[in-house]
Amino acid sequence: MTQKNLIDLQNVAKSFKAADGTARLVLDKVNFQLKEGEIVALLGKSGSGKSTMLRIMAGLIPADHGDMTYRDKTIFGPVAGIAMVFQSFALFPWLTVQQNVELGLEAQGVPAAERERRADEVLELIGLAGFGGALPRELSGGMKQRVGIARALVTNPDVLLMDEAFSALDVLTGETLRNDMLELWEESRIPTKGILVVSHNIEEAVMMADRIIILDSDPGRVRCEVKIDLPRPRDVESVEVRALIDEVYGLMTMRHPQEANAGDSATHHLGYRLPDTDISRIEGVLDLLADTPFNGRADLPQLAEEAELSDEELFPTYEALGLLGLAVIEKGDISLTNLGQRYVEADQANKQELFGQQLLTHVPLAAHIRRNLETEANGSLPEARLLELLEEFMKEDEAKRVLEIAIEWGRYGEVYEYDYHTGRLTLPELEEN
Repeated sequence: MTQKNLIDLQNVAKSFKAADGTARLVLDKVNFQLKEGEIVALLGKSGSGKSTMLRIMAGLIPADHGDMTYRDKTIFGPVAGIAMVFQSFALFPWLTVQQNVELGLEAQGVPAAERERRADEVLELIGLAGFGGALPRELSGGMKQRVGIARALVTNPDVLLMDEAFSALDVLTGETLRNDMLELWEESRIPTKGILVVSHNIEEAVMMADRIIILDSDPGRVRCEVKIDLPRPRDVESVEVRALIDEVYGLMTMRHPQEANAGDSATHHLGYRLPDTDISRIEGVLDLLADTPFNGRADLPQLAEEAELSDEELFPTYEALGLLGLAVIEKGDISLTNLGQRYVEADQANKQELFGQQLLTHVPLAAHIRRNLETEANGSLPEARLLELLEEFMKEDEAKRVLEIAIEWGRYGEVYEYDYHTGRLTLPELEEN
């Protein structure tokens, strides 16, 4: 029997204007369907437009192009059958738990007695019976998110959109709440027919979803889909689940063609968004990878567990290691390259020299800065000129972030120096005189 589409996006595109008025494409040609009876997880790196996509589905923001329908009806604005749970809880601190939960019903014009009855029922369902009179400040993070979920469920939504709803919680609390939600779903104790979960946690996605959609970045496009046929509840330690987690890690760390070309001397793509990671994290992961028990090769989920860092924190570091030729990632595993092994064994001066060489070879922005410094009569450049150049490719705040990363990496590799007082980059030789 064919499942009906709850939400259908066809060729959806969305741009936002940067501070200088130029448009930045966030989503492009996105095709996606959420069907009755399924949970879908949406994964993607920073810049993939996951949250933007959710807000378009919820009718909170319009798309620029494409068709968006809910049960075959065009989405023009907020849809009564669709509810959303946010990462930040989004509770009104001056309202009680009961009043926060009743807000959506009040907006729909539901009478007070009916609002109270339905709020009581959903608070009991979500494990908050007896907390209706409490204020948000009196609740733990997990309880606050339960209130956020209760506020969504009280409207009896057909579709539930969850925007990193568990990411602000500690691991144990997030896992407990996730399992409680799955239990309500499996036992049909909520009327919801479909759930879409935006997450940066691969294990969470594999444990919850019937399908995982992975988005590319800059702009966001559907890269691939992973179908999961395993029954719930799933055992995170089972061979099948571990294999799926490895598969998704492999897909998530697969380099985008833009990234692969970033170091190509023929391309020199200055608009490449450098991975948002710093030297200490790069070296920390390298040292961990080189040490026992990994000895130069590790399963990415195991490395994340050992590093005690989230996938969101580690993915940019993996990307940086691959970009600089210090490690390779394949099928959910990461391995030191010969150069990476030399790097971890080198003394500090040789580490910095190796880093600088790789930076000039594989990061066009760093090479561009160095070349321009060498052609300037005084060996000096104002950062404003570089920001202006980067803002042709990206928003103002992103341009600043990318330049900050390029400056940190370049200073460490002794490719150039930077004066924080004047905002100028200079050749290292000039700094020594």
